[in-house]
Amino acid sequence: MTVLAAAPPTPIGAHQMLVFLLQLAVLLGVALALGKLAARFGLPQVVGELAAGVLLGPSLLAHVLPALSGWLFPPVADQIHLLDAVGQLGVLLLVGFTGMHIDMPMVRRRGRTALWVSLGGLLIPLALGVGVGFALPASLLSGGNETLVFALFLGVAMCVSAIPVIAKTLVELNLLHRDIGQLTISAAAVDDIVGWSLLSVVSAMATTGLRLGHVALTVGSLVAALLVAVLLGRPVVKTALTLANRSTDAGPTVAAVVLLLVASAAGTHALGLEPILGTFLCGILLGTSGLLDRRKLAPLRTITMAVLAPIFFATAGLRMDLTLLGQWPVLVSALVVLAVAIGGKFAGAYLGARLSKLTHWEGLALGAGLNARGVIEVIVAMVGLRVGVLTTAGYTIVVLVAVVTSLMAPPMLRYAVKHIETTDEERRREQTFAG
Repeated sequence: MTVLAAAPPTPIGAHQMLVFLLQLAVLLGVALALGKLAARFGLPQVVGELAAGVLLGPSLLAHVLPALSGWLFPPVADQIHLLDAVGQLGVLLLVGFTGMHIDMPMVRRRGRTALWVSLGGLLIPLALGVGVGFALPASLLSGGNETLVFALFLGVAMCVSAIPVIAKTLVELNLLHRDIGQLTISAAAVDDIVGWSLLSVVSAMATTGLRLGHVALTVGSLVAALLVAVLLGRPVVKTALTLANRSTDAGPTVAAVVLLLVASAAGTHALGLEPILGTFLCGILLGTSGLLDRRKLAPLRTITMAVLAPIFFATAGLRMDLTLLGQWPVLVSALVVLAVAIGGKFAGAYLGARLSKLTHWEGLALGAGLNARGVIEVIVAMVGLRVGVLTTAGYTIVVLVAVVTSLMAPPMLRYAVKHIETTDEERRREQTFAG
């Protein structure tokens, strides 16, 4: 019997490749330019990078130059997926670096503080978001879903934080080595882990109804991911770094770190959890292994921060359409949701900080840092649109929260931190991270 070999996959077309390369060039060029402009005005570069996508997307370019917009950013799934792939690699590496900078001894020593802050920043916005969801006009709901599902979804959207945006902001403000930076990342990680789990439950309610088995599966997957990281991930990381350290060249270490981060992302994604959860856990294992030569990671850090991360943030902004805010019902609802999102997160984080005996300024700094929803909020909004929880108007409101909170968090964080003294331990930690 003759077996015919399957035909090789068709290579990417010449036009598709041309558009993809131009997309990368334009997005990176505008993101870098606006990032430098933002820095000149005292804002972190991530502000300009997010704005780059907004300006190049349907909010502006599609209206000013529709022909150019349709050619450069066509609404073709295959073309969009190419750009998304580059952005996803950037965000995975960025979150991995964040995990490497987590000072676990400090987190364990101040775990009670991080827990109080994360609980406050999670529960209060969640409750307020659910309440507002019941009060919003029915026109913001999709016809096939109940008000309860919409309200629960909005509560989840209010309680998440954006580790990628927070991480890049802390790095650019040189705050990741500070205790306040470590607490912010730790609390955001807890909030997002819980938020991603809640999101899966609400999505199930919107599609198949609330099923106990789905909830149990989500919780079981999270527990499994943590157990695998501790029991299997730690020895794998140590073995990989030991082999990489045999070479004095940076190449093997960079390759080993990227391999571990990407494989960890694939692992948590296979479990039905977010890929960035895997890279975050892997980053923690790398940073606490005692075998990581951070100086060898300088080339990877540069390409991530200067190229991949700006493309990711610009791509996220590219999907935002703010023109719907010209409709009064949408605008009024958006202002209410925005006020609740900002106030709820600030109040929750501040209350948790004060209950943990932190100072007034430390509470304000934590509230400012955790308020950045960024691209995680955009991802949540996309899920809501996909499963039918949100109309286009509801999606626009959630996206507005992502943009505004990401823009306002850095200057407020910088102002609050000016009133917090730097400790000797933080100075030693800064030297360790720099090395």
